[in-house]
Amino acid sequence: MTIDKIKKSFNKLKAYCEEAEYKGFDPYDGLNSSVFKKIPLFNKSSLARLVWIQFFKRSPINMRKIAGIEPEYNPKALGLFLSGYCHLYQHEENEHHLQKINYFINRIHTSITKGYSGACWGYNFDWQSKAFFQPKNTPTIVVSSFIANSLLDAYEITKDESLIKIARSTCDFILKDLNRTKGKDNSIAFSYSPLDNSVVYNASFLGARLLARTYFYTKESILIDTAKNAVKYCCLKQHENGSWNYGNHSFHNWVDNFHTGYNLECISDYMLYTNDNSFEGALERGFYYYIKNFFTEKGISKYYNHSTYPIDIHSPSQLIITLKKLGKIEEKKTLLDQVLNRTIDKMQSKKGYFYYQINKIFTSKIPYMRWSQAWMFLSMSIYLNHFLPKSENI
Repeated sequence: MTIDKIKKSFNKLKAYCEEAEYKGFDPYDGLNSSVFKKIPLFNKSSLARLVWIQFFKRSPINMRKIAGIEPEYNPKALGLFLSGYCHLYQHEENEHHLQKINYFINRIHTSITKGYSGACWGYNFDWQSKAFFQPKNTPTIVVSSFIANSLLDAYEITKDESLIKIARSTCDFILKDLNRTKGKDNSIAFSYSPLDNSVVYNASFLGARLLARTYFYTKESILIDTAKNAVKYCCLKQHENGSWNYGNHSFHNWVDNFHTGYNLECISDYMLYTNDNSFEGALERGFYYYIKNFFTEKGISKYYNHSTYPIDIHSPSQLIITLKKLGKIEEKKTLLDQVLNRTIDKMQSKKGYFYYQINKIFTSKIPYMRWSQAWMFLSMSIYLNHFLPKSENI
């Protein structure tokens, strides 16, 4: 696969996102429906909320306009796009990329959820899962950590000290507002949000990564100590074969592609920012499992360790990020190019956007902005920043 093919694909995606003004639908935005809100009996039922969300998430036909769901800005998508434009600026320091960086910083500022110990963010929709219900804009460790990390990406370009202060305040949200589950040897896991006590391993890893990265700038012992205890908890939950379940709940006993990628990049970043290599064994076992179990020889990104379908756009996008974070992007370039080539051929629309999922029977071609476009934008910007000659513009 030539670099020109990837560059052309990325520019089509970039044009689509810019024309849409980075607003769009989300797999989980069903409860934004004006129709659903007019049915009080449904609003009060957790089962009805869950079924309604799953209907829109699983349907290959986009019924959102009929149901009164409008395309919106998603805070997490804003963070992913910000990180993507930072990679573009690293490749080529032009004014357009810098303007986009400042644009997303401002958007992120205006989407902060108020009333907590530090800057934090949530999704732009009510969200019902099996474990809990999250009202719109309820801050979560996942959304907040991704956004705060993107602000630190921007700091490394702009040198604006206020961005470090915002990320540090997000650490206060993690340290003070989230619930904790205690494990062995002082290890801890953070809750997903202030409203629940669930344990989701990738969420705790993401929180630990932000604490470690902020420690790199502030050198506060509370940040590194808490980060290490959170990484320790999650690594103690790793199976001997290198895999992780999604979380502690009985209904979280699956092993999937992109959340495994999250776990690996967070361990790698923790080690990078703290110079603590005590979890290197867990990282090596996890990476071996990840590569051996989630990608086929034909370049198909499997969703689960035991099942190929659905082929989800989040899996190939995460591969690029994981390989870059772990310093494996050159070593695994053949696999990476196979996966990316297949993804472009099978999952990109002529209009530039990427599809959501390929299932055994049908393909969901709905152009989700956060889940599909923002992740592919970030991952392809990383790929191009790494492999495209500096003499070539993006």
